[in-house]
Amino acid sequence: MITRIFGNTGAEVSEVGLGTWQLSGSDWGDLDEAKGLSILQDAADRGVTFFDTADVYGEGRSEKLIGRFLKNNSAKVFVATKLGRFPQPGWPDNFRPEAIRKHTEASLSRLGIEALDLTQFHCIPREVMAHGEVFESLRALKKEGKIKNFGASVESMEEALICLEQEDLSSLQIIFNIFRQKPIETLFQKAMEKNVAIIARVPLASGLLTGKMSKETTFAEKDHRNYNRDGAAFNPGETFAGLPFNLGVEVADNLKKLLPEGMSMTQMALRWILDFEAVSVVIPGASKPSQVESNCSVSALPPLSEKLHQLLKKIYEEDIKDNIRGVY
Repeated sequence: MITRIFGNTGAEVSEVGLGTWQLSGSDWGDLDEAKGLSILQDAADRGVTFFDTADVYGEGRSEKLIGRFLKNNSAKVFVATKLGRFPQPGWPDNFRPEAIRKHTEASLSRLGIEALDLTQFHCIPREVMAHGEVFESLRALKKEGKIKNFGASVESMEEALICLEQEDLSSLQIIFNIFRQKPIETLFQKAMEKNVAIIARVPLASGLLTGKMSKETTFAEKDHRNYNRDGAAFNPGETFAGLPFNLGVEVADNLKKLLPEGMSMTQMALRWILDFEAVSVVIPGASKPSQVESNCSVSALPPLSEKLHQLLKKIYEEDIKDNIRGVY
């Protein structure tokens, strides 16, 4: 597994990380704890040293599973969590200093660690980030040693650029995949100039970019790909990258014609992301160990050709860009 320097932290992390929303046991359908622990172990065995979680994933379940894994495993893992969307006390109280402290201490307890490698504001309102006071709360917690670094997970490039104004910001987590190419022109150069790490989430567009879905594919009632299919619950960008499902299936089917020899759709989609120097780590999720294996294999693959990059850019410009819904 190839590693990359994680922005201004100086830490080296695996370029392929693990997103653990799937371990919540909700929003992606049911997943039992034994399978969740197996996924964490398999990822670590394959050289993954970056786990991304959030306090709201299963209302702490994902963090607790990672905590159990860390307690019984000697693997050195950089753990990134997020706060701001937990249902108690909810918005806007989640952004008060006392709530930020409480959420941070709760994450520390669930993870069973003394300090968070990285905590990130979890897609909180743009105006809250722009005001800047919430970042002072994180600075105080960093000074106390409860967190080592802080960043922000954002929905739009406007929000990302607002956060970049915080001089001691360590990372930005963004939706970035073949269907969502806007960060290339609007964010990457600025982030590199400030030495801010980029975490690429939703890299497979909620599974569309695996090429395994059809227009007849259905999802469990509590799977966000069912209840948030059109953005009814939260930003549609988090589900299918904001594309209407049927259009996403059509475009993904067309992308299969461009696959390099011996490469799967999943591998091409993840390799495309890693071809960008500004990206520090990509965090595909997994609901079974075989997906971990496929995701991790990408680190050993060569970069995609410049011709293929240009073709994927053209498809984005002509077929995708104007159909993305939600803030972007």
